[in-house]
Amino acid sequence: MIVDHRTYTLHPGKTNEYLETYERHGFAIQSKHLGAPMGYFFTEIGPMNQVVHIWKYQSLAERDERRAKMMADPDWLAYIKLVQPLILLQENKILKAAKFMPQA
Repeated sequence: MIVDHRTYTLHPGKTNEYLETYERHGFAIQSKHLGAPMGYFFTEIGPMNQVVHIWKYQSLAERDERRAKMMADPDWLAYIKLVQPLILLQENKILKAAKFMPQA
């Protein structure tokens, strides 16, 4: 199992707009392709204006396949155009589960 840990740093004051736009236009499309996220959060303490979302896959190959299908979806591409102006920086980490962790 791998975990895709994504952090988006948004322009100051744009967190609510980003989350509302994602809820209205992005969540259903992304979930259709990637499955339900393990979590979708925004920062309250620490570096501000950040959204963190976490996705689980069985392998990098599965991740690549699912993301390629999503990136070919015209509805997803339209959503990206809505939120791109809100995003200042994107950071992505791929994490592997320790062998003693349940592979749920």
